[in-house]
Amino acid sequence: VSCLCGSAPCLLCGCCPSAKNSTVSRLLFTFFLFLGTLVSIIMIIPGVEKELHKLPGFCEGSGSVLGVQTHVDCSSFLGHKAVYRMGFAMAAFFFLFALLMVCVRSSKDPRAAVQNGFWFFKFLVLVGITVGAFYIPDGAFTSVWFYFGVVGSFLFILIQLVLLIDFAHSWSQLWLHNAGESNAKGWYAALCIITFIFYATSIAAIVLLYIYYTKPEGCTEGKVLISINLILCLIISAVSILPKIQDAQPHSGLLQASLITLYTIYVTWSALANIPTQTCNPTLLVRNSTGSATATQPLTTWWDAPSIVGLIIFILCTLFISIRSSDHPQVNKLMLTEESVAGAGGEAAAVESGLHRAYDNEQDGVSYNYTFFHLCLLLAALYIMMTLTNWYRPDESLRVLTSPWTAVWVKICSSWAGLLLYLWTLVAPLVLPNRDFS
Repeated sequence: VSCLCGSAPCLLCGCCPSAKNSTVSRLLFTFFLFLGTLVSIIMIIPGVEKELHKLPGFCEGSGSVLGVQTHVDCSSFLGHKAVYRMGFAMAAFFFLFALLMVCVRSSKDPRAAVQNGFWFFKFLVLVGITVGAFYIPDGAFTSVWFYFGVVGSFLFILIQLVLLIDFAHSWSQLWLHNAGESNAKGWYAALCIITFIFYATSIAAIVLLYIYYTKPEGCTEGKVLISINLILCLIISAVSILPKIQDAQPHSGLLQASLITLYTIYVTWSALANIPTQTCNPTLLVRNSTGSATATQPLTTWWDAPSIVGLIIFILCTLFISIRSSDHPQVNKLMLTEESVAGAGGEAAAVESGLHRAYDNEQDGVSYNYTFFHLCLLLAALYIMMTLTNWYRPDESLRVLTSPWTAVWVKICSSWAGLLLYLWTLVAPLVLPNRDFS
């Protein structure tokens, strides 16, 4: 009980290695997010979704479900409704802690004890908010919260792109450094093979997108979006190997460009999977007020392949936010993360004593911005909420749950923003020669 109510160091058992207090706290908050995500996934499984109507008051309360009158069978929308409630609960939980942790400078601040401890009570707060969220009157809640989810998801996709670009640069630098240190051609061969795999996968994906999401007659939007992103990917690949770019950034190359290209094609695929035209979107699923569904494939899960890939990327990026700070100062400044040397003494003491526990590395200053970290998890909660519901919402008649064009354009615009961001990382040393981009 004392461990559950105490600080992060008490939560590590004897078999665990020594770790920073800040890292343990971030991982535990991330665990809360993953726990809420798991509950959302369980609730949206068709078999479980049909049983949700047994929850007291879940089908009643406001006289309508998603704005539909009571004569409509609310069981057809229960999974969608449950995921939105869970998303709201997680977002409210992290927003609460974002407010509480404003301007915390070190672990000596009394609020830092709340950040790094009292985990049992935090869990109770999350459960309480979740239970309360399921009693929110329907009315316009889903329609309004949909747009909150759209904005939050767009911002989280941008964070994913920042982390992906940083990861690509770090990956290339590491392998090139190993190749230079060992004079082994194997590292260069590995770089070439990975780059070839990424580009080959991207080309195959583009071909499949043209086959399945376009038609010889019509589907103009899909053709234009695929072609634009293909051209942009070719441009950044060409720019990455220009002599002037190579002189300014010797570590830039096709590995980073290939990874960004592959991610851009994934985002394009995800956007095309939301086009609300059945002939141009073979994966489109439409649910009407009677609970029936129409799709070209059997209804086995409520979310499709792009959503599954998005879920995997969400897990990896959230863990990336929780356990790692960048090797690049510019990314640390952008993500408000800066590893502090304040905990060096604590680390040495932990190693010398042989204790397997967390040590306080934030006595002289926090190693990450508490508020910004919680805002990142808030955006992650909104992103996973939209991912698990396929970005669907009730249509204008409030009788059918469909995919709106809003989802398509948000995803496409995020892919363009990511490509421009990567292009800026390439040309910035040339545009601003007096700044340090090392």
